[in-house]
Amino acid sequence: MTNIKDVAKQAGVSASTVSRVLSGKNCVNRETRRKVLEAARALDYSPNVLAKGLKMGRSNTIALMVPSIENEIFPTIARGVEDTARKSGYTVILCNTYEDVAVEQAYINKLRTRWIDGFIVASMLPNSDHIRSLWEDGFPVVLLSRYYGDPVDAVIVDNVQAAYDAVNYLIRGGHKRIALALGRKELPFYADRWAGYRAALADNGLPYDERLVLHETNGTNSFYHLTKELVKSDLRPDAIFATSDPKAVVVMRALHDCGLRIPGDISVIGFDNAYISSMIEPPLSTVSQPLYEMGVAAAKRLIRRIRSREDKTPAEPPSVEVMPTDLIIRRSTR
Repeated sequence: MTNIKDVAKQAGVSASTVSRVLSGKNCVNRETRRKVLEAARALDYSPNVLAKGLKMGRSNTIALMVPSIENEIFPTIARGVEDTARKSGYTVILCNTYEDVAVEQAYINKLRTRWIDGFIVASMLPNSDHIRSLWEDGFPVVLLSRYYGDPVDAVIVDNVQAAYDAVNYLIRGGHKRIALALGRKELPFYADRWAGYRAALADNGLPYDERLVLHETNGTNSFYHLTKELVKSDLRPDAIFATSDPKAVVVMRALHDCGLRIPGDISVIGFDNAYISSMIEPPLSTVSQPLYEMGVAAAKRLIRRIRSREDKTPAEPPSVEVMPTDLIIRRSTR
């Protein structure tokens, strides 16, 4: 492959002069610049951008870590991250962790050694101490969606308030026995949605009944049998709040298979406003997260951190950006 020394020999100048010309510096006279550019074109020379970046201590590459790209919220988030990164000259590497701490740690260990300028992490688990070590070591990190109260930049939604609004809407519609399809409560956003559910019941004078809470046992599909068991019991609810849209879809399939009408017999409301929520029958009422905008906000925060580190300027204290949610009412609720 042609290298910078070959271009220098062809142009009759030093390698350092070629480097100054190709990096756009103005301290080279016009004639010399012309010779260097002609030599580069003649030899079809293309600078090794990655090697140059590594030499300068950066690669213009960031990592986006997600639990699974199969989860419908993450393609939209990833698009927001990538669109924003591209505009600023950055490339995005996508890492699927599959909710496995060992996989997550392996990615961190491989990528942090000057291959990656920063991380956007949407996969963090409570025991992801290797991620905490990143920002403790001064490495640029932004958390997305999941946040545990650590002193680090994060972009999230107010899951307590969003869940409260959804359940309060059901109560105002006349529902009195509202079940909850709850995800893994060790994840903060599910715990917060559970708290919002309980708060809405309490503020409306309705009792909290643990028997109406369906706890995920073996992935999202576990809600199919949990829902069928609940509606066949003496505690049949008149509404179900699912803490994600995929859970709501499984709940709705179980209700259909039990011969129940949605929303005639039981209303269903979800959380996320994933693409599928508007395509099923009946279309799903849901809490809408600004997924694309969350990706944009996380990328902007990370790039600011990276540039501040490169410029050696004082960094702003870490902060949490709380994005707004909306309640989208469709035909799965009455």
